[in-house]
Amino acid sequence: MSPTSTAPRRRAVFGFIFACGLMNSVSFGIMIPVLANLIKQFMGGDTAAAAQWTVLFASVWGIMQLVCGPVLGMLSDRFGRRPVLLISLAGLAIDFMVMALAPNLAWLFAGRVLNGLTAASFSTANAYVADVTEPGRRAKMFGWMGSAISFGFLAGPVLGGALAEISLRLPFLVAAGLTAINWLYGVFVLPESLPPERRMARFDWWRANPVGSLDFLRGHGELLGLAGVGFLYQLAFTVGPTIFVLYGGYRYHWSPGDIGLVMMATGGLGVVVQTLLVGPVVAQIGERGALLLGAGAGCLAFALYGAAPTGWLYLASAPVFAGLSFTQPGLQGLMTSRVAPAEQGRLQGANQGLQGLASVAGPVVFGMTFAWSVRREATLHAPGLAFFIASTLMAAAFVLAVKVTRPAATRFAADPR
Repeated sequence: MSPTSTAPRRRAVFGFIFACGLMNSVSFGIMIPVLANLIKQFMGGDTAAAAQWTVLFASVWGIMQLVCGPVLGMLSDRFGRRPVLLISLAGLAIDFMVMALAPNLAWLFAGRVLNGLTAASFSTANAYVADVTEPGRRAKMFGWMGSAISFGFLAGPVLGGALAEISLRLPFLVAAGLTAINWLYGVFVLPESLPPERRMARFDWWRANPVGSLDFLRGHGELLGLAGVGFLYQLAFTVGPTIFVLYGGYRYHWSPGDIGLVMMATGGLGVVVQTLLVGPVVAQIGERGALLLGAGAGCLAFALYGAAPTGWLYLASAPVFAGLSFTQPGLQGLMTSRVAPAEQGRLQGANQGLQGLASVAGPVVFGMTFAWSVRREATLHAPGLAFFIASTLMAAAFVLAVKVTRPAATRFAADPR
């Protein structure tokens, strides 16, 4: 098939995966302003205790990703992206339903473990995008995929916050329904992106583990250094999901509805950057420049968030935080151009494993830091300390990115058809 004849098909299949990611992110966003408050309700209103339990929930979920991410990534290289996506969406839907009906913390915990075992929707979607997009346009397409996530953080928390005013369980029921619809969409509409002739010849259990993923990254030149940048970015980014709901309520006295509106505002700015600015910026300064721009913006934004004494000053820092949205498209564009088509799933599985590690370490670092600072508020007024730590991590990511990126790196320019 000629490039002209395949272009409409590529746009169509990208539209399918974008819609899949969008619905998934909306359903996830619904849960964000609610879960921490539900844990807090189970703990009798104790904010510090709720923060500690939130750390445990997030850490166990991250451990599941660390262990299962490489396995699911290699499975998508061997059997295709579509079945892995369907498994992931099914696990997420069941998880939301379990949380909707959970009578205690143990049931909530079980739901998060199940989701962690099957959480591969976004990483597999990234492999899907790499399958159907030529290397030169991947950063822009990854920006669009990032906008799907940002839109989920825009619309989902607002809907979740509004539903939580009725009942803390209702958002989980709605999220379960949306995810189930997304699963049906995948069953009946979503095509496979990786044809049999381009798949991994066999599945190797000995390489489907975190250690094997590190060996894979180490064997591809700059890939390990770029993965280190991604790990620092993911680690810093966990500060928001870990403490934002409790932090906003404690420092600025925001209700769940207020939290949803704030997330809508910051998510909206992220969508603008990812849909309108990533493409032109990458065209002007390249994927490396976009990565450095995003890391620098993240460093500054987290510092401003931690220093903001009022809610309005926190909101005034949101445009700077939107610049962080350049990080992931630039990073994904650089990384996916350095591996062959049959290894895209393994690359994303390795990235997901590192994200899982960040999801384990981040809640411990930021959750415990926030709990400590709240308990010592009378002697040490530093509720934003966790954000300052995140700012330091992004500064380290910037320095590492400068060191490991090379403009003339070897790239795979295989036809993604």
